[in-house]
Amino acid sequence: MIRAQQAFYLHDLAVWAVNEEMTATTDRPAKPLTGLLALLVRIERIGNKLPHPFWLFGVLSVVLALASWALSAAGASVLNPATDETVTVRSLVSGEGLRMMIDDAVTNYATFPPLGTILVVMLGVAVADRSGLLPAMLRAAVARVPARWLTFTLAFSAMVAHVASDAAYVVLVPLGAMAFRAVGRSPMLGAVVAFVSVSAGYDASPLVTPVDAMLSGLTTAAAQTVDPGYVVNPLSNYFFSLGSSLVLAVVITVVTEKVIARRVAAMPEEDASEDSGGAAELTLSDEERRGLRRALWALLGFAALIVAAMIPSSSPLRGEGGSIVQSPVLTGIAVILAVGFLIVGAVYGHAVGTVRTGRDIPDHMAKGLREMAPILVLFFAISQFLAYFKWTGVGEVMAIRGADLLKSAGITGPLAFLGVLLVCTCINLLVTSGSAQWALVGPVFVPMFMLLDIPPEVTQAVYRIADSCTNAATPMSAYFVMTLGVIQRYRRSAGIGTLLSLTLPLCLVMLVSWTLLFYVWWALGIPLGPGVPVR
Repeated sequence: MIRAQQAFYLHDLAVWAVNEEMTATTDRPAKPLTGLLALLVRIERIGNKLPHPFWLFGVLSVVLALASWALSAAGASVLNPATDETVTVRSLVSGEGLRMMIDDAVTNYATFPPLGTILVVMLGVAVADRSGLLPAMLRAAVARVPARWLTFTLAFSAMVAHVASDAAYVVLVPLGAMAFRAVGRSPMLGAVVAFVSVSAGYDASPLVTPVDAMLSGLTTAAAQTVDPGYVVNPLSNYFFSLGSSLVLAVVITVVTEKVIARRVAAMPEEDASEDSGGAAELTLSDEERRGLRRALWALLGFAALIVAAMIPSSSPLRGEGGSIVQSPVLTGIAVILAVGFLIVGAVYGHAVGTVRTGRDIPDHMAKGLREMAPILVLFFAISQFLAYFKWTGVGEVMAIRGADLLKSAGITGPLAFLGVLLVCTCINLLVTSGSAQWALVGPVFVPMFMLLDIPPEVTQAVYRIADSCTNAATPMSAYFVMTLGVIQRYRRSAGIGTLLSLTLPLCLVMLVSWTLLFYVWWALGIPLGPGVPVR
């Protein structure tokens, strides 16, 4: 679930904490900032000057209107090789453009691809979260793990926790600290492992997550500027996401044990602070254990029912010609996910008492959707901008011209992928919202690469890497400072530089490892998802 109000509070906290870190006090003279920390502080200052993403897309719409007016006046046009039709830029600064913006505003929003998908998925996730199932699963995952397996278990649990979206930070970062302390290791190390695993690995998971639904909807909208019938479903990157979650968990474990643990051990000792957390908070009650067992059986029963229903070749859950890849189960995966989360959440809630009557379920759904309100507001601005981008033809012209430029320069897939990685990784230091960033660059990169015979799903997979790895190394992330607050419970002198020195090595190794994994995946031609060829 996306904790919107809490996220806004954490952002304010982040701004305050960074300012405090840079400001001299009477007790502690200011130290000059140098090197990477100084660079990140500059990035934070620049980022703070950016408007809220809602207004950012409003400003971009104005810029687009002026650009479309200038290009239209210049007679800008291009031949679309995919349709053999000439695309001419249309001006938003015209009577026709004004009518479109007014007449189509509601339709643009209502038909925005990610909107319905993310709302449907979150209906089910809300029940699983509000019933207490998701937090209990995370606690159960690390409660009785042998010390030597704790780092990997915590890292992989974070990959699973991505299904809970931003709630993963709130639950897992303090939980990681408590788990490490319970086995006699540094709680600061546990908090760092949890934070990096959630943030730098945000777009990798063994489960289908709300992020999959959001990104696939935006990719679909971008792809349809070239092919109006193209649809990218939430499972389009599932195989790659599953493999990535395992590889990243291993990478985090190795780097933590070989590098970060030694760095923490070398820090000067401090008196341990008072801490109310401990092993007791990791312990599940009898009711919670019973609820988890029942939820597991409910999940297995639900999965078995779907499989059994798909066995007959004439099953309505199969696609045309008995296809499984094009079946309603996969094309309508949002509904399947919502029902699955609803069932296991309700079963768990009934066992522990958080779901007592049928009325509790829609109440949990309503509370979950209320937390989605800021995202729904942002989606309105994004949907209008993307509709304008498509109507003017500016995006299509940019994509075709860009594709022609890449072809003439002899730039092939691997080099083009690297360009996307570099551009999006840099943007991610300032625009930490994955949906906002992909809405900004996707309408250019996706159609451009389609004209180079690179499927949209491949471009989306590359973006997932760039959108994740630097999340744990930028002060623009509210959860960076939230993690700093957790660490300061155990080391009062810890500051932004302390946390950065622990996260940066992990982020860099993850970026390199994940990129290499993608190139190997691409070179071997392994499908990215069910029925999705890598090239």
